[in-house]
Amino acid sequence: MKQFSEAPAEPPRADSLAGEFVTEAFDYDGGREVTVYVPPHPPEAIVFTADGQMISRWGEFLESADVPSTMIVGAHRVADETLRLHEYSPGFDLERFLAHERFFVDDVRAWARLRFGVTLSAERTAVFGVSAGGELALAIGLRHPNLYGAIFSCSPGAGYRPPDVMPTALPRTYLVAGTLEPFFLDNAARWAVALRDAAADVVMSERVAGHDHRMWREEFPLMVAWAFGGRVHASASGRDSLGSIG
Repeated sequence: MKQFSEAPAEPPRADSLAGEFVTEAFDYDGGREVTVYVPPHPPEAIVFTADGQMISRWGEFLESADVPSTMIVGAHRVADETLRLHEYSPGFDLERFLAHERFFVDDVRAWARLRFGVTLSAERTAVFGVSAGGELALAIGLRHPNLYGAIFSCSPGAGYRPPDVMPTALPRTYLVAGTLEPFFLDNAARWAVALRDAAADVVMSERVAGHDHRMWREEFPLMVAWAFGGRVHASASGRDSLGSIG
């Protein structure tokens, strides 16, 4: 199994970025930070994400896509990979997962609402994650469908698997994984089937790619367009399929 490793941050080019970044430290875990991409126009949608020191920077890619103005609220990851897994998946250390869930769902959302005046409905709110963060997106979305109307999960791990009995209310879900990362592709496909069987609105995208950031970055605007409207075009290379399931 290939572990997620955070790529060096790719600073947005000052001459191309119209939005801005705001970072705040919280009391959780001794000062865990949250970085927000604030779009240049009033947000019409908001995406809450794990691994925020990396993913919040992807606001630049939304600016160049035909998608609604979207704010990204990114809670930073812990440096230790084992602790990251325990925070993101309820199957390892439930106490730590629940503590992080309260931080992510309650503290971060409340702060974003007060700090930026953003009060959007669940239909305009998504939760996003990659690798173990993809598990977190699925867990948070399924546990709080009244808050997150869409789940964006890239290459999810296997620590959190579909429950035997699905919740009655299910967010729309967009999954992506690469054909060169069979372990993660199998996990994504398992979720797609389980959600389809529960009558959820699901997209499953397969790409010719490994467990890499480029695939996730390129798919991110497509996820936003699918959930919130707009039109973007995928790269002609490396993309196998995109379609609704169920």
